[in-house]
Amino acid sequence: MTIEIDRLWSSAPQRMLLASRNRKSGEWDFPTVPENSPRAADFEAVPINGSGVLYSFTIIHPSSKTGKTPYALGYVDFDGPVRIFGRLVGTDQPEIGNRYEPVPDDEFGYVFHLVQG
Repeated sequence: MTIEIDRLWSSAPQRMLLASRNRKSGEWDFPTVPENSPRAADFEAVPINGSGVLYSFTIIHPSSKTGKTPYALGYVDFDGPVRIFGRLVGTDQPEIGNRYEPVPDDEFGYVFHLVQG
């Protein structure tokens, strides 16, 4: 499934990752529901504010034939509530409970960057 990058980020000066909130139930979905979806009228786009907490992660070890280095993928919980899966950057050793913030990425659309301090 390919996601359009402009559906992921707000166009405001301080770009924020976007989710969809159901107008009736208040539940959040990620990514945003497309405008041409039959369900679009039931949802509104909402920004994901601040950083989130790492819920779970795994380290991927690609085959040595690929020449790629290991990388981390994880679920990050944000206020909303919404849990989002993505690539973790900023440390080789993620820890449950670490704080991550979403940042734009040309290859993946977004990644989660470790918040230091």
